[in-house]
Amino acid sequence: MPMDFDWTMALGSFLVAIIVGLTGMGGGALMTPMLVTFFGVSPLAAVSSDLVAAAVMKPVGSAVHYRQGTINMRLVGWLCAGSVPAAFSGVLLARALGDGDSVENLISKAMGVALMIAAIGLVLRAYLAHRGRAGGDGAEAPEVAVRPVPTVLIGIVGGLVVGITSVGSGSLIIVALLALYPTLKANQLVGTDLLQAVPLVFAAAIGHLLFGDFRMEVTAALLVGSVPGVYLGSKISSRAPGGLIRRVLALVLVASSLKMFGVGAVPLAWTMVVLASATVAAWLVLRRRPSPAAAGPRDAVAASADELVR
Repeated sequence: MPMDFDWTMALGSFLVAIIVGLTGMGGGALMTPMLVTFFGVSPLAAVSSDLVAAAVMKPVGSAVHYRQGTINMRLVGWLCAGSVPAAFSGVLLARALGDGDSVENLISKAMGVALMIAAIGLVLRAYLAHRGRAGGDGAEAPEVAVRPVPTVLIGIVGGLVVGITSVGSGSLIIVALLALYPTLKANQLVGTDLLQAVPLVFAAAIGHLLFGDFRMEVTAALLVGSVPGVYLGSKISSRAPGGLIRRVLALVLVASSLKMFGVGAVPLAWTMVVLASATVAAWLVLRRRPSPAAAGPRDAVAASADELVR
């Protein structure tokens, strides 16, 4: 790849970062597939460069949540105990597989699996929020009994996936936390995940700087576009239709996953048409059902959208 600065790549990262700021969706689930699919960056180089860029951006979002008090520090500690060493190990595992087309193909397949799981998790998270299981908007944060062993295991699995594919710190871990701690509010889940992702991404980034396929020109373009993009997205997130954006994001993740598996253009197009139709049908059904945690259907939808965009 030439050393010249790629303004098109910077524009792409700017658009992706706006979505990240709007929804809280992990950037790796969108940024890395964009680099591979639209800019022809090799999977390992895309993972390496995206993680180094993420190491610069992650502290910004976590600082906001820290000031708002939406972070469970005990959860952060146990998650990091598993995720930080696992993320570095994931980089070593990717390098131990060697070089060549077979390794790049394996990383692409792993990325495809991670993206599909992220899409499923996104749908599950939205559904649980709609049903009121993500907690209400009360001022008092619920007390949770931290479960160290399963929490560390979540960190280990999430760290390995992030180290190999760069996908997971904002998509997979937060869904696993939601399943393990259903009484936590959505903004607490996001805040806790964002803070634990800082050392996680740093560990993975250091590993990729030492042993990966880091490309300075790719990282520079990502930072130039994504820093203002994520700031803009965060600023307008309170006014954005978060539920709609997340439904579209789930379809984009599925399409990216199938692309990583080498699905052709025509089968991919038909698959997305079917999924889009099913999504609209499911949304129409759920819209008629009031959330048990809210006073009425309209209040339930508004509360769910508010929780999801935080």
